[in-house]
Amino acid sequence: MLHMILTVVIGYLLGSISTGVVLSKLFAKTDIRSQGSGNAGTTNMLRVLGRKMALLTFAGDMLKGIIAVFIGKWLIGGEFGGLMGVIGAVLGHYYPLYFGFKGGKGIATSFGSMLFVFPVQAILAFTVFLILVGATHYVSVGSIAAAAVLPLLVVITRFNQPVLWIITVCLGASVIWRHSANICA
Repeated sequence: MLHMILTVVIGYLLGSISTGVVLSKLFAKTDIRSQGSGNAGTTNMLRVLGRKMALLTFAGDMLKGIIAVFIGKWLIGGEFGGLMGVIGAVLGHYYPLYFGFKGGKGIATSFGSMLFVFPVQAILAFTVFLILVGATHYVSVGSIAAAAVLPLLVVITRFNQPVLWIITVCLGASVIWRHSANICA
C-alpha cells in the first residue's frame, strides 16, 4: 500500500511539471495559459508559439508520464504499477501543484504513459487519433476517440484483469471529460 501511495504521489509531482507553462515562461516570457485557448498543452503551444515549442511540449509532457510509469513498475511491478504512475502523472498534469492547479487535457502525458504500459494498444489508439485528425482537422476529435478506443482495447486484450480495465476506463473517461468544452462547443 505504501508503494502505491508513493507511486501516485511521485507521479503527481512529476505530472505537475507543466512543460508548456515552463517553456512559454522561459522562451516567450508569457504564460501560455493566458493566450489562445488558455490550455497549457501541445495544440495551444502550436497555435501560439509555433511548431518547435509544440514538439518540445509534447515530448516533455510524454516524458513525465513515462518516468512515472517506470517508477510505478519499479516500486510495485507490472502493468498495475505502471498504471499507478499514470494516475499520478495525469492528475498532476490536470491539476499541477506548481502552477495553481490549472493544467492541460492530458493527451501527451496519457499517451506517453500508456506506450510503456500497453504499447500495442497505445499505438493502435494513436493510429485512430492520426486518422481522425487527418480527416477532420480537429485534434480534440482524435483525442476523444483515442481516449475511448484505448480502454476498449485493454478490455479486449486483458479480458481476465478487471482491475486494469477499471483503471484504464477511468483514465480514458477523464481525458474525455477534460475535453467536454470541445464536445459541447
